[in-house]
Amino acid sequence: MKFKITRANENSFNSGLRGFFAYKNLGIEEATLGNFGANVIKAVEGKHANGEWHYHKLDFQMVYILKGSVEFEYEGEGTFVLNEGDVVYQPPEIHHREIKHSDDLELIEITSPAQFETVSLKG
Repeated sequence: MKFKITRANENSFNSGLRGFFAYKNLGIEEATLGNFGANVIKAVEGKHANGEWHYHKLDFQMVYILKGSVEFEYEGEGTFVLNEGDVVYQPPEIHHREIKHSDDLELIEITSPAQFETVSLKG
C-alpha cells in the first residue's frame, strides 16, 4: 500500500455498476493495490432503481449518506430509509435491494476488495 492524495479535480463522475448512479473513484483502489475501493455515488437525474434483489461477493461494504435519502430492503432485517449522515454496514453477501432514492442522493461507498462480483437474484 502507498500514500495517496486524490484532488477534487482529478476524477470525474462516470457510469458504473448501476445505470441510475454516477460514480467518482476516490483513488483508494490504486493506493491499496485493489484491496479497498471508495467512491462517491450520486443519483442520475430522471433514473431510478428497479428494485432488483442482489448481493455482492466482497468482504466489506459500508455506505455513508452525504445528501438526500435512499430506501433499502435487507433480507432478514427489514426496510430502512437512510438520510444525510446515516451509515450502513452491509455484511458480506447480504441479500438486498434499493427500493427508491431522492433525486439529490449522494453517498460514499467503501468496499473490500475494490472490484467485486454482483449476483442478481431472479425470482
